[in-house]
Amino acid sequence: MTTVDTLTRRFSSGRQLSFRDVNGLIVADIDTPLASAALCLQGAHLMTWRPKAQAEPVVWLSKLAKLAPGKSIRGGIPVCWPWFGPHANDAKLPAHGFARTVPWELTEARVTGDGVVEVTLTLSGNEQTRVLWPHSARAELRLSIGATLRAGLTTVNEGDQAIVIGEALHTYFHIGDIGAVRVLGLEDCAYLDKVDGGSRKRQEGAISFVGETDRIYLDTTSECVIEDARLHRRIHVAKTGSRSTVVWTPWTEKADKMGDFGPDGWRGMVCVESANAGENVVTIKPGERHTLSVEYRTENQ
Repeated sequence: MTTVDTLTRRFSSGRQLSFRDVNGLIVADIDTPLASAALCLQGAHLMTWRPKAQAEPVVWLSKLAKLAPGKSIRGGIPVCWPWFGPHANDAKLPAHGFARTVPWELTEARVTGDGVVEVTLTLSGNEQTRVLWPHSARAELRLSIGATLRAGLTTVNEGDQAIVIGEALHTYFHIGDIGAVRVLGLEDCAYLDKVDGGSRKRQEGAISFVGETDRIYLDTTSECVIEDARLHRRIHVAKTGSRSTVVWTPWTEKADKMGDFGPDGWRGMVCVESANAGENVVTIKPGERHTLSVEYRTENQ
């Protein structure tokens, strides 16, 4: 059984990388001259990230986020896998798959000579997950945490039949106010508008927000930029192995129903998710692997 003590003995690097128990879940705390971050081993869920050059976090975590076994965490970077959104054939199965609510194993962790923390977490199939998804596959999440944040989600097909996966790094970004940001990079892309019954539309110009937004942008490998007029910065989201980008904000009514945003908490976040969803799900042949990689960096305006 993995414990704080065993992880501390194996991986701890003083204040730069340490471990603690929160309500029965293990959290890794990272604090280097380059960045601070917090990572929950349940779900391989990076909860926060702030480069030391930034006064405000880049990855947003709700003030009312709850850490509890088997429950998803509001904010951070949830790992949606091995499907995105509702299951294609069984609406009773959990939305966005099971990866974000089950324990992952921390298999590698180190602080490099230049102060970057590199970690690898692994999720292998077991009796619990095969009830939900009866395939032999392994997921690995590699994180490189420094002034820039890099994340790579790899799926390895260990079975003898092809598998189809949907996936996303469902990143919540900390912003000054949802009414004062624009998302660039998806101009002229086709998208599925989930607020409008999944109708297919085309993006005109930059994305701005005046109400609930839930869109799957299709067939796009483009880098996105979140332009934040309040915090005077731009957040760059560059990706590979991803052909979908999901843009989401719940707005007032939906956020109130969810209960873990807090009063107007939703105004301080926007999700720009690197994904393979909708028409862009991925087929992986036996013995092969697929990696979705993302790099996040900031620049002040």
